[in-house]
Amino acid sequence: MTTLPPTSRTHTYNMGLIGNCAFLGLIGTDTAVRWLCWPRFDSSFVFGSLLDSQKGGEYSIRPAEGEFRSNQYYLDNTNVLCTEIETHDGRYRVTDFAPRFGQYERNYKPLMFVRKVEPLQGTPRVRVRCRPVGQYGEQVLNRRRSSNHIAFLGLEEEVRLTTNIPLTYVLEDEDFVLNDTFYLVLTYGAPLEAPLESTAERFLRETTQYWRKWVKSMSIGTFHQAAVIRSALALKLHQYEDTGAIIAATTTSLPEAPGSGRNWDYRFCWMRDTYYILTAFNNIGHFEEMERYFHYIANISTKVEDKYQPLYSISGASKLIEEELDLEGYLGNRPVRIGNDAYTHIQNDVYGQVLVALLPLYVDRRFIDFERTHTEKLIYDALRLIRQTMNQPDAGLWEFRTLSQYHAYTYLFHWAGSHAACKVASYFRNPEIQQMAQELMDEAADKIEQCYNQQRGVYTNAIGSPHLDASTMQLILMGYLDPASEKAKQHLVELEKELMTPEGLFYRYRHADDFGTPETTFLICSFWYVEALAAVGRLDEAIREFEKLLQYTNHLGLLSEDVDAKTGSQWGNFPQAYSHVGLVNAAYRISKKLDRPNFL
Repeated sequence: MTTLPPTSRTHTYNMGLIGNCAFLGLIGTDTAVRWLCWPRFDSSFVFGSLLDSQKGGEYSIRPAEGEFRSNQYYLDNTNVLCTEIETHDGRYRVTDFAPRFGQYERNYKPLMFVRKVEPLQGTPRVRVRCRPVGQYGEQVLNRRRSSNHIAFLGLEEEVRLTTNIPLTYVLEDEDFVLNDTFYLVLTYGAPLEAPLESTAERFLRETTQYWRKWVKSMSIGTFHQAAVIRSALALKLHQYEDTGAIIAATTTSLPEAPGSGRNWDYRFCWMRDTYYILTAFNNIGHFEEMERYFHYIANISTKVEDKYQPLYSISGASKLIEEELDLEGYLGNRPVRIGNDAYTHIQNDVYGQVLVALLPLYVDRRFIDFERTHTEKLIYDALRLIRQTMNQPDAGLWEFRTLSQYHAYTYLFHWAGSHAACKVASYFRNPEIQQMAQELMDEAADKIEQCYNQQRGVYTNAIGSPHLDASTMQLILMGYLDPASEKAKQHLVELEKELMTPEGLFYRYRHADDFGTPETTFLICSFWYVEALAAVGRLDEAIREFEKLLQYTNHLGLLSEDVDAKTGSQWGNFPQAYSHVGLVNAAYRISKKLDRPNFL
């Protein structure tokens, strides 16, 4: 663990996200590619200076010398990123994107990263560096020069840079005058075998059109629409389209708080977040992403015998063995981890998560019968596992590594999952499943009530525990508690007293865990609070708190996992998909409560 001095300065991730649902990249405001993994979301980085300035390789188009100013932005309603650099001798723009558009009745999403560099004013001088690496910086790639490209050799597939910039400048790190528009196309595997300039321009045009069409097909209200659109675009990029899995975040090992040791690999798919993700896609009216995620869950379930794991790889692999790498870490924060031992944890809420997630297959008429094939056994197996684990403690959704309890949140999803199974049983006309589900629902409700502290008027985090937990806001949001009831309103008030900061941010909990007392707040909990405020009728407060949370985005509207309440600093892996899920769902709930014409 690294111990860093405290700071009062605000820390923000000054990076933009690009991707095409086959890979993700983070680009700094200086044009440097801080993070890019190929060929999969969870592969080794080929550019990873985010975690090690020496071993992380480099890909940048920086000014040749001197100070500069930068302005980074997205083309409206797209994931096409622009970075404008201004120096004493001129100004230029770098446009970065990963091609994605329809072709031959499929989505074209190659392992291809395109950069367009164009002068805007004066005669700026730039220097292009491109040095990909392998095996998390342990492997230096060999270079081979050709007539119009540089091949980087040593990985499973060739990495190739095709460009109309004189190769000598790139190979020898020489600066040059940017007096024309240049293109750089970096590929993994299949290279670009088409005219460079016209192809890059066509890909840019069609990718821009794809994203704008995708945004137009969203069904959203006018309440803070720009923030919802950016969150939806970021969330979309975190779905690995090949399998339908959605990862928690782009990165690994960005610390939840500096010096805390809470540095984890989030490039996996957590089953416990299934319900929230599908709710978000449903709330923005995007059906295809829901359908792909259903397929991923169904493929996972066919491999399950005794239990579901809390998380799986994007391919559904179950062993995610955690390792520590010899890297300097983000701002010196070690350890740097790949893999995640949370896959070995017992988190029994996952069975209810799966059942609730599958419910739309039976109540949403957009699905047709063949898509429900073989799911009856899945429903029965999930109920069986709920019954089997009803009296077992677990690690809870916050993944305590040395503490097992009978968590209220787990029993909530036992209850909700059993409730969903009752509805599914009526579809199948299966009285056995219906009776089993009803019995489990009653039993889970009894367990939840054992978490209720009568004197304080609040549900604690677990049976017999005095501690409060932000996850119990879900008792209101999932419909276990009637939002109009005094019990729900009082529960929320008690959570505010203990877990909310003066800035309106929420801690997950305030008791010590395996690493001490949490230092930073957890953004999705703050969005849950906004939802809960709207649900219990405190709509004006919900709107005010939502708008306060928008200040914790970076310059592009992207959210981290955690926020330091005192400094407003972003921490944790970035961008965090579930923070964006929280924003989308909170905005949707407020929009429904507002229920007013668009012109008001």
